[in-house]
Amino acid sequence: MGLRVLHCPTNVGNNPQGLARAEREAGLESVCVSFDEPFGYPVDESLATPNPLLFEARRWGLLRRALREFDVVHFNFGRSLFSPPPPVPWRDDPLHAPGRAYVRALALRDLPLLRRAGKTIAVTFQGDDARQGHGSPLAEAVGEGYYTPAGDAVKRRTIAAFDRYADRIFFLNPDLGDVLPARARFLPYASVDPREWRPREPAPLAATPRIVHAPSHRGVKGTEHVVAAVEQLRREGVAVELELVEGVGHAEARRAYERADLLVDQLLVGWYGALAIELMALGRPVVCFVDDETAGRHAPPELLAELPIVRATRDDLGEVLRRLLTERRDEYPELARRSRAFAERWHDPARIGERMRAEYEAAQAERRS
Repeated sequence: MGLRVLHCPTNVGNNPQGLARAEREAGLESVCVSFDEPFGYPVDESLATPNPLLFEARRWGLLRRALREFDVVHFNFGRSLFSPPPPVPWRDDPLHAPGRAYVRALALRDLPLLRRAGKTIAVTFQGDDARQGHGSPLAEAVGEGYYTPAGDAVKRRTIAAFDRYADRIFFLNPDLGDVLPARARFLPYASVDPREWRPREPAPLAATPRIVHAPSHRGVKGTEHVVAAVEQLRREGVAVELELVEGVGHAEARRAYERADLLVDQLLVGWYGALAIELMALGRPVVCFVDDETAGRHAPPELLAELPIVRATRDDLGEVLRRLLTERRDEYPELARRSRAFAERWHDPARIGERMRAEYEAAQAERRS
């Protein structure tokens, strides 16, 4: 019988569910239990409810199950079952002050409890759960209020607690390696199974290519620069369409991705996300800002050597797209083929599941010794 693994408490970007599925293929009894599914991704078990009292009952119930039923508890998006509340000043939220005090009193207290119970603890940080941007060029580009000193302080306390109690710490974006403990390890996204995304046969680029851009947050993704670049190309007479995908469930978004010829992902953060993997699995090239210096410190050199993403920044996106749609048109089929091959090699769930099984088993051996 394989190790019993609980992924919780959220399914941000489908990576937790993807990990659970991959681990089941590797012979583990892994399950993803989530309190929220903001984009409609399916999970093994949903505990979502708008009722705050029922939510608390389910949260305590899941902690009880973690203590009784599982060998490994893998937290995702940098959250424990009792994560600190977001920093909202008392004067802005007086009606919720008693509830916030209750949450503060319990914040991250499940970690030492699980540790004392002998559970193996893992955590995966995925992005803004660890990224601290106040005062940085990224914060300036995104806009005031997205990153704050208080918010960054909460993230640092959360990271410190996981560093104290977790056996394994993983991160999906290379820049997070600069703010996480040195022992944290880079992990490729497991959110997309290329076997479930059928690519079309590589073909010449359409006469009027369709670019898709899907911002979960327009400031973070650099959406204004995408729109401006496409409008400039149209003024210059370059045939191109832009489809913005936002505010819809994942099933509807996927239909838009399948219509696309090209994806522009993000232009500020410095790495590709789960969306880019979905498009690469479909055999669509991706344009994205990649911070090669940061990636070189934390991502595998072999991965970087094979990365087919077309680099662009917010300043040169228009020129990059112009070249792709005009003088580099003949490269499109090969770029599409390389994109699919990259998704198959580096985001193969079977490979990632085997790695996680080895990580859990090693962590348990270290605890016993």
